[in-house]
Amino acid sequence: MGVQELVGIVPWTFIAQILNLFIQMYLIKRFLFKPVNAMLEKRKAAADAQIQDAAKAKEEALALKSEYEQSMQEARSKANEIVNNAQRTAALKSEEMLKEASQQAVAIKAKAESDIEQEKRKAINEVKNEIGGMAVEIAGKVIEREVSEEDHAKLIDQFIANVGEAS
Repeated sequence: MGVQELVGIVPWTFIAQILNLFIQMYLIKRFLFKPVNAMLEKRKAAADAQIQDAAKAKEEALALKSEYEQSMQEARSKANEIVNNAQRTAALKSEEMLKEASQQAVAIKAKAESDIEQEKRKAINEVKNEIGGMAVEIAGKVIEREVSEEDHAKLIDQFIANVGEAS
């Protein structure tokens, strides 16, 4: 064997090696690449399904979030409405209580004025009676005679008129 044989190209060996390469490529493609590609397709489909599920979950979460925010806004508005109603009710009640207190004060003042007027009349009548008695006694002592009932009434009225004019 010579060096030429080792370095040279044998056509039948070359054809056999090329056929061997094509057979290996066919076998690798059929038994290795197809299952690997099928497995990769399944993984891709699973990943796409997970991405779609995640997108759906995100949309649902956003919908729930907006629903929650809307319900919170409604709750705030209801709370504000309740507070406003309570304030209005309190204002109305306070006005009503003030009116009632004012009416009671007016009634108490009117009653006090009528009581004062009644006590004034009563005091004037008592003073009239006392003054009348004293006037009769004084007149009796001054005149030294008995005064009739008619003279007595005249003297009292005259004295009261003089006292009323003086005051």
